[in-house]
Amino acid sequence: MNEIFYSLQGEGYHSGTAAVFVRLSGCNLRCPFCDTQHESGVEMSEAEIVEAVKAYPATHVVITGGEPSLQFTASLVDALHEAGRYVAVETNGTHPLPENVDWITLSPKDLFLGDEAKPVTDRADELKVVYDGEHEPQAYSHIAVQYRFLQPCDSGDEGRNARITAATVEYIKRHPEWRLSLQIHKIINIP
Repeated sequence: MNEIFYSLQGEGYHSGTAAVFVRLSGCNLRCPFCDTQHESGVEMSEAEIVEAVKAYPATHVVITGGEPSLQFTASLVDALHEAGRYVAVETNGTHPLPENVDWITLSPKDLFLGDEAKPVTDRADELKVVYDGEHEPQAYSHIAVQYRFLQPCDSGDEGRNARITAATVEYIKRHPEWRLSLQIHKIINIP
């Protein structure tokens, strides 16, 4: 367990939703643009995780990482359901997920990392592709998804970010099957 915190979902379909974030430690990929500190952590039982989640009023829980599929279990989802929580997961899709998850956000990274990062999942509720304005985003038409989001890559450089965002908007205008996802937590500076 890396951390458990309470905030608003900042990206994708559930943007603006109050949520408890359960960040699991570790990842099997090393994305060049990763902005998440997920390496450290402490051991917690599933019961301890559920008790920590119950301390917050939101029923929406987001399991994230790193890459949560490396540790995420169906029994944790069951325990969170028993506590009246809706369970979402954010994953790169390179490992199978428990079948009882309520919402899957698939954010594949093979565009940047190649075959080692190809998703193995065949379904997701939303697809969130990070777009750098240069590499043509894949539609992942072989994966059943309800919503497709294109999210401008945060390069850490304000000028470059503006160009990437403009390219993302233009891409979506040419390919209207995509929707724009912005990292609103960064824009309005919330944890």
